[in-house]
Amino acid sequence: MNENPFTASVFAESDVGKRRTEKDDSYRHSSETKIFVTPSDVIEYLFCPRFLYFMHVLKIEQHEHKRILVNKGRDIHALKMVTNKDYLRKKIGCVDKEIDVYLTSEKLKLVGRIDEVLFLEDDLAAPLDYKYAFWEGNIYKTHKIQQTLYALLIEENFRKKVQKAYLVYVRSKNHLEEIVISQIMKSEALKIIEDIFDILNVNYFPAATKYQNKCLDCTYRNLC
Repeated sequence: MNENPFTASVFAESDVGKRRTEKDDSYRHSSETKIFVTPSDVIEYLFCPRFLYFMHVLKIEQHEHKRILVNKGRDIHALKMVTNKDYLRKKIGCVDKEIDVYLTSEKLKLVGRIDEVLFLEDDLAAPLDYKYAFWEGNIYKTHKIQQTLYALLIEENFRKKVQKAYLVYVRSKNHLEEIVISQIMKSEALKIIEDIFDILNVNYFPAATKYQNKCLDCTYRNLC
């Protein structure tokens, strides 16, 4: 698959808001657990709805941590957290930022870890995400939805309007791309969260992706 998914998150009520070392990773507690969706769950859903079914309903691990590019991508994220700590992108109107920001939303039942939250001129904010990938002249829909979910988390937690998001393509000399975050995109992202909870709560077996070429690189292709 083109995008690298991370695991979903199951949290105890008292642990919502804790920081962790891996982006969007999960941990479990035995008492009064509460399910939150991550932007990476959404990436998995858009790849194929059955991906979530096998992983979170049947509890079959995908072992994605063994993939070389996933590990390399995580190393890049960790490096950027150190080397870009004080760098402000003034060309896009950035006046301040926070790095490696873990946010939660009780209302949306959404959690996510954002590489950088940029605070822009005119009291706006924006997520910025590093991708260990080449810029190929096109932004994947999965990345647009992922950044839209980050935008929703930022709006709720920081009380600032988010109209844009930014992606940095590390393997193309840190090429920067801008995404316009529209209300239509926000509505679509929220609908996807609802669909994911339908799978998790009802435990139904969803239809597979219509694009069979995705099956060639799928962890669960022998089970589907």
